[in-house]
Amino acid sequence: MKRFTNPRDIYHGKGALAALKDFKGKKAVICVGGGSMKKFGFLDRAKGYLEEAGMEVRIIDGIEPDPSVETVMKGAAAMQEFGPDWIVAIGGGSPIDAAKAMWIKYEYPDTTFEDMCKVFGLPKLRTKARFCAVSSTSGTATEVTAFSIITDYKKGIKFPIADFEITPDVAIVDPELARTMPQKLVAHTGMDALTHAIEAYVSTVHSDFTDAPAIHSIEMIQRDLVNSYNGDMTARDNMHTSQCLAGIAFSSGLLGIVHSMAHKTGAAFADLGAHIIHGAANAMYLPKVIAFNAKNAEAKKRYAVIADYLHLAGANEDEKVASLIAFCRDLSEKMKIPHGIKFYGADSYPTEQGFVPEKVFLERLPSIAANAILDACTGSNPRQPTQEEMEKLLKCCYYDLDVDF
Repeated sequence: MKRFTNPRDIYHGKGALAALKDFKGKKAVICVGGGSMKKFGFLDRAKGYLEEAGMEVRIIDGIEPDPSVETVMKGAAAMQEFGPDWIVAIGGGSPIDAAKAMWIKYEYPDTTFEDMCKVFGLPKLRTKARFCAVSSTSGTATEVTAFSIITDYKKGIKFPIADFEITPDVAIVDPELARTMPQKLVAHTGMDALTHAIEAYVSTVHSDFTDAPAIHSIEMIQRDLVNSYNGDMTARDNMHTSQCLAGIAFSSGLLGIVHSMAHKTGAAFADLGAHIIHGAANAMYLPKVIAFNAKNAEAKKRYAVIADYLHLAGANEDEKVASLIAFCRDLSEKMKIPHGIKFYGADSYPTEQGFVPEKVFLERLPSIAANAILDACTGSNPRQPTQEEMEKLLKCCYYDLDVDF
């Protein structure tokens, strides 16, 4: 038996933020990140709508990119003090992911972060509050998913929290919010969305229910991502929809080792002064993983189906897989995303020598590979890598080498 879970309600289209006016409750907390939602007026608008609904509103702001365990615990303590019956997270993946983890701790104060990370092991939520996610970026799709990513900076590892309990009750997908994204964010979040859809389509737990949104999302991304990157606002609006469809696909269809590696490399070199941004990591690793997984006959067949939907060249499955890899690399080229960690600059742009020195990478490689194998996303990958294979794959991702094993 498989399960397909989404938010009960998804409000979408221009002006969807106004759905907050109809929420029923006494107290709401709004979780928000840096300054963009405040700067562009969306935070005040959301607060006003909730107050119009008759609720007392508190704000938890300043949630950082790649939110930490400490941020989660601090926010949960604020919720305990205030006692909201609605948690509304507005912004990109970081504030929404942080708010999901805060929600768990708010409802179960004795829960540790280690408890949260037990895959599909959470107790029943909604004993104190319901959850609404309002997405402002077009990539993570955390507004519709059963996942949250929290970083333990002491370990230098991003940990996924995975449980259908943290699927939001309500998702608001209003394209007006995504129009504020800077160009680099459009690129990274778009490649994150593409990775979500492709990994969900070849996952070992895919189904007809996940295949349909995955494929349509991929088709829309092919049509709209580069145009969105280049400033076409109609394409930007479309990308906000397509990334949500990708989220619907992977929340129930799960992911694979592109995400396993992205989770375990993202903060692994933070002591060197930068992170490997999640969407950029996915963009660099996706072509390598497609080549690796295509050694599995079923995965190869499904990659070829994706190529067919995208009208890519190829007389047979091998040629179609090669075309799909080339398509992914071409998107990165057009949006100034490097092809390997060695060439990943501290500002995320391509450079001859990135911020991760070869010596440091090789020293940390065994532990990164071991942690990637243990990641929650690895189990649904169509081909299970050994420690040796994972290390070789990560080397290909560092040096931008072809995968032939």
